Amino acid sequence: MRPRIPLRKRLLVRLLVATVLIALCSVGATAWLAVQTTTRAIREEQGQDLADDMRILAQLSGYAATHPDWKGVAPTVRALSKKMGRRIALTTSDRTLIADSAAHGTSLPPRAAASVDPLHTDTYTEPGAQLSGLDPRVVGPYRLTARERVRLAGLAKERQACFKQNGIDTTITMTPSGRPVLTDADGNDANSNVPEPCADGKLNAPTVTESKALQSLLLSARPCLVRGGVSFKIPYSVDVFDKNLGSRYTTGTYSKLGDAAAVRKAEACTDNARRAQLDPYVAPVAELFLGGGDTTAPRFDVSPANKAKVVGAAAAVLALTVLLTAIVATRLVRPLRALTEAAQQPPELHVRVPVRTRDETGILAEAFNDLADRRERMEAQRKAMVSDIAHELRSPLTNIRGWLEVTRDGFVEPDPALLGSLHEEAMVLQRVIDDLQDLAAADAGTLRLHREPVRVEDLFDQVAAAYRVTADTAGVVLLTKADRTLWLDADPVRMRQVLGNLVSNALRHTPADGTVTLTAWREGDRAVLTVTDTGTGIAPEALPHVFERFWRADQSRSRRTGGSGLGLSIVRDLAAAHSGTVEAASTPGSGSTFTLRLPDSPSPEGS
Repeated sequence: MRPRIPLRKRLLVRLLVATVLIALCSVGATAWLAVQTTTRAIREEQGQDLADDMRILAQLSGYAATHPDWKGVAPTVRALSKKMGRRIALTTSDRTLIADSAAHGTSLPPRAAASVDPLHTDTYTEPGAQLSGLDPRVVGPYRLTARERVRLAGLAKERQACFKQNGIDTTITMTPSGRPVLTDADGNDANSNVPEPCADGKLNAPTVTESKALQSLLLSARPCLVRGGVSFKIPYSVDVFDKNLGSRYTTGTYSKLGDAAAVRKAEACTDNARRAQLDPYVAPVAELFLGGGDTTAPRFDVSPANKAKVVGAAAAVLALTVLLTAIVATRLVRPLRALTEAAQQPPELHVRVPVRTRDETGILAEAFNDLADRRERMEAQRKAMVSDIAHELRSPLTNIRGWLEVTRDGFVEPDPALLGSLHEEAMVLQRVIDDLQDLAAADAGTLRLHREPVRVEDLFDQVAAAYRVTADTAGVVLLTKADRTLWLDADPVRMRQVLGNLVSNALRHTPADGTVTLTAWREGDRAVLTVTDTGTGIAPEALPHVFERFWRADQSRSRRTGGSGLGLSIVRDLAAAHSGTVEAASTPGSGSTFTLRLPDSPSPEGS
C-alpha cells in the first residue's frame, strides 16, 4: 500500500504556497515601486515648474529692461503663455491689470508669484545680475551708437589677434550695451590678465556715450558721497565695474575715510545713483501671476475608489497566479507520480516510464529508465557471475571428489602422482577463491594497501624474474625498459600482482618466438607503464569486455589454458585503488598493449 503523504508536504501544496508568497511580494514590490516612481515624477515636475517660472520671469524682466512702459507687452505675454502652457498675468502694485493670457474677467490667483523689477532682481541667473541686483539688459544711457560699436568691434578683433599671438585663445562676446568683451575658454573676462604687448588701453577706454553717462552718474552720486565723508574731485574716485559696460574706470583719490569704508560707501552711493539714472529707461514694477498661483507642493493621496482599484487589481493578479500555478503544478506532478508508481513495481517487471517532454521531468524520466536498464544489466551480470563461479568451482571439485572416491574404494593407489594431481586441483580452487576475495574487497572498499616508495625498474625486474621460466618454456622473449628515476607510491605486492596478471595474460596469448615488453616512462605528473605483446590480439568487438569478470577472449579455452577470467578485472580494481587507470589497445594478428597510468612519486632522498 502506497504511504499517504501529509498535505503540508505535498509538492503541489508547497508549490502553491511558494507561488502565493512570491505573488504577494511581487504585488507589494510593484506598489512600492509605483509610489516611489510617482513621488519622483511629482518632484521632477515641481522642479520643472520652478524652472519654467524662472524662464517666464527672466523673459518679462528682459522686456521691462528694454522698454520704458508695459504698453506693448500683451503679445509677449500671450506667446509666452502658449509656449509654457501656463496662465500669465501682469498687474501693477495696486492689482490693476496690465496683461493677461486668460479670458477677460477671469479672477486672479490669490497671491503673486513674483515681482518684475529689472532694477531689483535676485532671481535672474545671467552674469552680472547677482552682483548688483540689476538686470544686465538694462543699459539706458550707456547704449553705444552704431559708429562706436563698429570702432570697438575692430579694436576687439585686434586685441583678440594679439592674444592669439601670445598663446591665449579668446572669444568676443557682445554685452547688451553693444560693447565687445573678450572671454577666455572658461568664460571669464580675459582683460583681467592682458599680455603687455596687448595692453594699449584702447579697447577698455570709455566712449563718448559712456563718458557722458558716467559723468552724469558721478554728479548724481556727489551729494551722497559728501554726506558719507568721502571727498573727491571730478572725475571722482569711485571704482565702477559693470558687466554691461565691460570696463573698469578709476579716477581720483579717496580721503577722510579708510579705503575699505570708502569703497563700501562709494559703492552704495553709486548703486543708488545708477538705479535713479536707469529708472526712466525701464518699465514700472509689476506683479507676476502664474497659473493658479498655488506654489505649495502637491500631496500624493489615494482616494477610496483608487484604493479599491489597487486592491482589486492585486486580488486579480493573485487569483490568476494561483490558477496558473495550480495548472502548471498539476502538469509537473503527473510525471512524478508516474515515476513513483514505476519505482514501486517489483524489480523483475523492469517497468519503463514514457518520456513525453524534454524539461526537468523528462530528463528525470530518462535517468530513471537508464537506471532501470542498468539494474537489469547488473541483475543479468549477477546471475551470470553466480553461474560462472559455480562452473569454475565445480570442475576442480568434481575432479578431487572423483579421485578421492576411487581411492577410497581401492581402485587406485594413492601414489605421489595422484596426490600431485589433487594438489594441483586444490591450487586452482585456491586461486579462484583468492581472486574472488580480492574483487569482493575492492567492491566493498576494504582492499588494504600498504604503500611505500617503489622504484618502477625494480618492480619490472621482480616481475620479469618471476615469469622468466614460463617465458623461456613458451619460447617468448621477456624484455623490460624503465626510467631509473621513475618511482611510485604504491603497495609493491599488489603492483607485482597487477603486472604479473598482465604478463601472464600476455605470455598465454603470445606464440613461440614472440616478445612481451614491459615499458615505463613519465608523462607529466603520471607514470605510464605498458605491457605489450606480439600475440594474437583481441577482436575490436571484444575489446570493451576485456576487463569484465569471467570473460575470456576465446570462450572455448579452459580455466587452465584461458585463465579464470578474473585476472584483468583484478588489474582494473587494483589500478583504481592506486588512483590510476588501465586501458587496452589491440590489433588482431599483431598483438595487444595494456597501459597503466598511475600517480608519479618523487624519488626518496639519497636514492
